[in-house]
Parts: sequence; structure tokens; C-alpha cells
Amino acid sequence: MKPQDKVILEKINKYAKQAFTFVGKMNLQEFTKDEKTVSACVFNLSQIGEIVARLSPEFTNANPNIPWQKIKGLRNRIVHDYDGIQLNIIWDVLKEFLPSLIKDIGELM
Repeated sequence: MKPQDKVILEKINKYAKQAFTFVGKMNLQEFTKDEKTVSACVFNLSQIGEIVARLSPEFTNANPNIPWQKIKGLRNRIVHDYDGIQLNIIWDVLKEFLPSLIKDIGELM
């Protein structure tokens, strides 16, 4: 692993853990009504998608179990259509995808 890839993984891990922590024990209804939490989580997800693009191709190719392109794709949807974001999808990412991403990134670091 290149040193830059390690730095990026640490940042991804930080942003993922922050977003997951921000949601805490909220349910979907509480989440959608809490604009600060929504904004904070969406920001963290967009940051993850932004920095994933900086990982070396060698690293991402060696770790195809993580959906790198989908992570970047979510970032693009967030940034280019912020008002059209479907919060139920963001919720699913936060609750269903982030725990496994945190685990996988932790194993890679």
C-alpha cells in the first residue's frame, strides 16, 4: 500500500465513523427531521466519495470487495443534485453500508 493510500483510508474511516456516530440511535423519521444531522452526514458521505477518487488504481483494483465506483457515484449524486437527495437512500447508506465500510477499511489499515 502506498503511503498516500493509507492517509486516504484514515480519512475515509474518520468521515464514516463521524456520520455513523451523528445518526446514533435515531430512526429514519427523526433523521429526516433533523436538518443538522442530515447536513453533517451528507457532508461526510460526499467527502468520502471525493477522497476515494484519490486512491491509487493499484489499491482499488487489489480491493474490489469495496464498491469504490458506487461510493464515488453517491458523491456525484449528492453534489450535483443536493435538493433531489432521497433521504431514505442516505439513511440506508448510513445504517446498512457504513458499518461494513468501517470494518473493511479498518482491516485494510
